[in-house]
Amino acid sequence: MRVADAEVSEDDVPDGLLGWCLVANVSQEIARGEFGLELQRGTKHFAAGALLWIPPVPWDPGWRRVRAVGRHRGNTRRYVNMILRVDDLENFRVKGVYSEGLVRGLNGYDHDPATPRKLRRPWTRERAQSYADAWNVKGDRVHVDGVRHPIAGVPNPPPLEIELDGETLHLAFYSGRGVHYSRLPPPTEWVPEA
Repeated sequence: MRVADAEVSEDDVPDGLLGWCLVANVSQEIARGEFGLELQRGTKHFAAGALLWIPPVPWDPGWRRVRAVGRHRGNTRRYVNMILRVDDLENFRVKGVYSEGLVRGLNGYDHDPATPRKLRRPWTRERAQSYADAWNVKGDRVHVDGVRHPIAGVPNPPPLEIELDGETLHLAFYSGRGVHYSRLPPPTEWVPEA
């Protein structure tokens, strides 16, 4: 275990620490294709299990998307910046930054060669940990009548009925892109009289 992984207070900073950063690994299996039924290992740019550093950004990369810095599949020397879906990442946690090369990658275009060891937009450890805790909560995404619910998630396998916002919702179908519920009850099967 590295020093950055241990519980350290802000007052007791390890030697050589340049700042804190939110990190995650690329998921082993990622759902792609129509209805998310195709599984692929890793993403186009990052291998499955690759360690990615997630700097805070002053702009919005899109809903449930983050800017990620990591080593590209084809080049293990340089760090590259990509925008990825949070759903394609797992095992969020906080780590210390010790490398000037990583600082250069995290700063991106804002990097100042005169101060190579300074993060332009650093995380506080508490803020990064709050993001990690929120994104580590597992659950399948819920869609209600075709619209993604912004908060709700359900366990896998999903229940046949759920109570959400004071309504009873019925399971319509389940796919790799989430659980789809309907306000209408499922159709009853017609049985002919004997």
